[in-house]
Amino acid sequence: MKKIYLVFAIAIFAASCRERISAPGPVRVSFEEISSLKIGGEAAAEITAFDPMTNKLFVVNNSDGLSQIDVIDFSDPENMMTLSPIIISGFGGGVNSVAVKNGMLAAAIEGFEKTDPGKIIVYNTSDLSTPIANLMVGALPDMVTFSPDGKYIVSANEGEPNDDYAIDPEGTISIIDTQMDFQVTTLGFESFESQKASLVANGFRIFGPNASFAQDIEPEYVAIDPSSDFAWVTLQENNGIARVDLNAKMITDIFPMGLKDHLVSGNEIDVSDRDGIAGNFQNWPILAYYMPDAIETFMVGKTNFLITANEGDTRDYDGYGEESRVKDLDLDPVAFPDAELLQEDEYMGRYTVTTSAGDTDGDGDFDVLYGIGGRSFTIWNGRNGEMVRDYVNLERDLISANSSLYDDGRSDNKGVEPEGVEVGEVLGKTIVFVGLERSDAIMVYELNGASGLKFLQLLDGKSGLGSEGHDAPEGLLFISAEDSPTERAIFIVSSEGDGRITVYQN
Repeated sequence: MKKIYLVFAIAIFAASCRERISAPGPVRVSFEEISSLKIGGEAAAEITAFDPMTNKLFVVNNSDGLSQIDVIDFSDPENMMTLSPIIISGFGGGVNSVAVKNGMLAAAIEGFEKTDPGKIIVYNTSDLSTPIANLMVGALPDMVTFSPDGKYIVSANEGEPNDDYAIDPEGTISIIDTQMDFQVTTLGFESFESQKASLVANGFRIFGPNASFAQDIEPEYVAIDPSSDFAWVTLQENNGIARVDLNAKMITDIFPMGLKDHLVSGNEIDVSDRDGIAGNFQNWPILAYYMPDAIETFMVGKTNFLITANEGDTRDYDGYGEESRVKDLDLDPVAFPDAELLQEDEYMGRYTVTTSAGDTDGDGDFDVLYGIGGRSFTIWNGRNGEMVRDYVNLERDLISANSSLYDDGRSDNKGVEPEGVEVGEVLGKTIVFVGLERSDAIMVYELNGASGLKFLQLLDGKSGLGSEGHDAPEGLLFISAEDSPTERAIFIVSSEGDGRITVYQN
């Protein structure tokens, strides 16, 4: 009987040891570089899309006079191989964006004159020889994407003016129904003209010379909710977001993004490249427009939330330019009693502002200084456009992780320029990737709930395989473990500055 009890006790002890040994440890998200491929020079790798059905990457390539989509065999991400490209030059003046869904590749092509209507070209990824659709959309389609269910293709048609500002096409949004023989519905903004005063009062910008409301709108980037019901489109130069009902094919709202007050505690900013201090964050009398470029969506419960990368952008053409340094402006002596000191180079003198606003009383001097870009990424409520959280520690996180990547020479002009944002799920965690164009780096965060953020990792492209790093990262692409050829989550950075694709794996 004692032997039985002893054997039973030994069995229980062994089972307990096995349970302790096999118990999972903390889930760790950490991306490491596994490969890099240079496909050309400047403008060679702006946007990338992946097709899990054929394990191909499709990459925008407009370098050295080319106008093509590079096709890359991605079945072995550590050994990428280039295949025959898709030549786009016969369709328009250049390819701006690509997207893939359900075995279809969509490409956004601007007109031979950028102010002319553009095109969305659609291919089957299994046969790239001939398009299955050649569709007319608005002027300068700058970004194209599919809805998650594949039913819709949506393009943001920026409608930029020509250099002398003699032609300024309307900015529009095109919705293409893939299940209705690729029927195109192009939406304009003329119906919002009556809301102009209210929108401008809340930080929206309408300021192009001789432009109507609809002409002044410049759609930039598109995000679509998981249910494929709504799209949100950034209006970068206008400092706003448009909400689009895809099923009704209707723009329902414009959300003005407001202004960031850099006199408020927590909103400190580095404004000078001549003060000898990198990351000299101080409060200054500046109201800054967020002006987002990329946008992504995520859900918490039944609520859609948005994340924007607040790069900032201005209009700078032969016929009209809005930028000026603070030292070159006449400042109102009542609003700025210490103007002479503020306009020194080591203070605010070299900081770049917009002259499109600020002379509130029309007397020729500036009563308010309006900055360009939020130098942050921000979470918004997708239903009503209300701010949930503006993540103001982006530049501080960069300095803490690697101070050498903080370019103090950009302190006077948009800072690190957060341009791209991507969201993905890794090992049950929601991960946010933010691309910093001027620091050639990617910041990686874990998102908890609607606004909890934890900095995880800096990706600079230099610490993995000895590559040259990212030069002006533009396109960020997340591939889930489910779709990945390696069955592990993959993150791809495409950099327009050097035409390089860099691949990371968790």
